[in-house]
Amino acid sequence: MHALIVVAHPEPTSLSHSIAAQVAEGVSLSSHTFEIADLSAEAFDPRYSAADLAVHRTQATPPADIVAEQARIDRADTLVLVFPVYWWSMPGLLKGWIDRVFSNGWAFDFSPDTGSVKKLHHLKVHLIGIGGADEEMYTRHNYLTAMKTQIDHGIFDYCGARVVTSEILFDSEIRDTAPFLAKARDIGRDLFNAGGQGEANKAA
Repeated sequence: MHALIVVAHPEPTSLSHSIAAQVAEGVSLSSHTFEIADLSAEAFDPRYSAADLAVHRTQATPPADIVAEQARIDRADTLVLVFPVYWWSMPGLLKGWIDRVFSNGWAFDFSPDTGSVKKLHHLKVHLIGIGGADEEMYTRHNYLTAMKTQIDHGIFDYCGARVVTSEILFDSEIRDTAPFLAKARDIGRDLFNAGGQGEANKAA
């Protein structure tokens, strides 16, 4: 089976990239395949333009860069998103990737007459956010709930994709990163096991 691991961080030496690499290593250890999509290094354009709006309105076909990203996802059995938490959400680069790639006609079908029809029932999703704050702050201000509502439900459930893992790695700026890397490797190793394909885990 095949995993697409998407990472959104401008520094190749960042913890986000290290986490993505460990997920990939775990996938390899389980004798499956992976592709890493480094959105920053690939200079993906996250700006939602008039051309993207025309796609949404079914007045145009998706541009070549979006067709290529959709093909990447179509080749994958599982999508893994690795990202730093910026202002209690994902970075603009990753949000723009979702805005443009998860388009009407591919991720879902929408029209005023029929409403919305989910099209990504086959896709399983694993979310790994790297947070600078501690767990107590996320809990006290309900940031975890807000992020899961916005991302897990608002994006992926809307398209029919199933979020299997939803993790926040807390205190990333001050804690020893070795446990984070080990956890990422375990997530990668278990992606295609029975547990890795089961019900969504609670964010930790």
